[in-house]
Amino acid sequence: MKKTHLLTLLLMFFANTLFAQPDKIDFKEYDLDNGLHVILHQDKSFPLVVVTITYHVGSKNERPDRTGFAHFFEHLMFEGSENIERGEYSKIVDKAGGTLNANTTWDRTYFYEVLSSNQLELGLWLESERMLHLKVDSIGVATQKKVVAEEIKEREDNQPYMSFQREISKRAFKVHPYQWTVLGKAEHIMAATEADYKAFYNEFYVPNNAVLTIVGDIKFDEAKQLIEKYFADIPARKEEIYRPQAVEPVKEKEVRDTIYDNIQLPAVFQAYHTPKNGTKDFYAVDMLSTLLSGGESSRLYKTLVDEKQLAMQIMSFPFPYEDPGLAYVLALPNIGVDLADLEKAIDAEIEKLQTTPISDRELEKLKNQYEANYVNSNATLESRAYNLAINYTFHKDANLINTEIDNYLAVTKEDLMRVAKAYFRKDNRVVLYYLPKSQN
Repeated sequence: MKKTHLLTLLLMFFANTLFAQPDKIDFKEYDLDNGLHVILHQDKSFPLVVVTITYHVGSKNERPDRTGFAHFFEHLMFEGSENIERGEYSKIVDKAGGTLNANTTWDRTYFYEVLSSNQLELGLWLESERMLHLKVDSIGVATQKKVVAEEIKEREDNQPYMSFQREISKRAFKVHPYQWTVLGKAEHIMAATEADYKAFYNEFYVPNNAVLTIVGDIKFDEAKQLIEKYFADIPARKEEIYRPQAVEPVKEKEVRDTIYDNIQLPAVFQAYHTPKNGTKDFYAVDMLSTLLSGGESSRLYKTLVDEKQLAMQIMSFPFPYEDPGLAYVLALPNIGVDLADLEKAIDAEIEKLQTTPISDRELEKLKNQYEANYVNSNATLESRAYNLAINYTFHKDANLINTEIDNYLAVTKEDLMRVAKAYFRKDNRVVLYYLPKSQN
């Protein structure tokens, strides 16, 4: 038992160890006849392998009256299969000295195992079982309903400020399914039937809606043979896989509201509609957000936290939605500072970026930050596996792992000023004031 535990720790350590990154990350990719896309990247630095499956399904693929299904299946996928006893999935990986996990967003669901390289076949068998033979039955569904409902309560309802995404999304989106959160609504999860869940599984968890990525100490020929053995016979879905086509109308009026929460300190949240991930404007918006709050020398931190002492904490970031989404600015005021004064100061900093180009020095510093982040983002085996999978899933271009940094370095001062004007407009945003319930 102790040996297994030690091996698990070692695998976790090596999977997340910073490797000397080559100038170019080489990989092989191909499709099986059933549509499963395969990406293989060899790195023999340590005797371990990362096996991942990315399904192109997230909360945006759900029905408005059955939200939370993608996240529900993130849990249900660990229940077992026709050939894996209930509750044994994680135990099998643990006994092999490996680690595993999964996560879900609005647009995709990601599963992975980290194993010693001689356990590659085990990882592939486990993922093929999930894809072909998952147990979607009354016992597993009932168990996970309770687990997911409790998670929604703990993560959104009982955590200070953590309802912000739910509250902003339903005000920001009126047409697009980004209007609900990844966790969905507990009442939808509880009301769904076993037939509802089976239909969702049969539509989305199929080879022609998935990317298999293997990274680490592998032999290409051996890996291909094992992939053929475990995945080639899984049937593709013949019917069309649902992709929402809704286009959120351009906003022309600011939305403002007040949320009374179980908090001690008030907060201001702003959310601006932004372009989809992977577009020229998205790269500029991303860099603009970093310029605003990426570190203690950033515009918002330096002015509002250090100089004017209006805020104790402030941050700005875009969520990487597949479709056009949102960029957030949020701030906690110092004691005695009115939220309206804090918001006014935030707006003033954004207005400067709309009217005055940043300096050459600021732009150079910003690009240096992104070059460093690019190196770090591909420095571990697990991060390479993830980036290869996501780049193909969303853009059908796994080689963005090598080239996406060029899109950031191509952003100009004029681009930053242009997107500040185009997207960080008051009539293009939702503003929420979070106040303590005692003030209601």
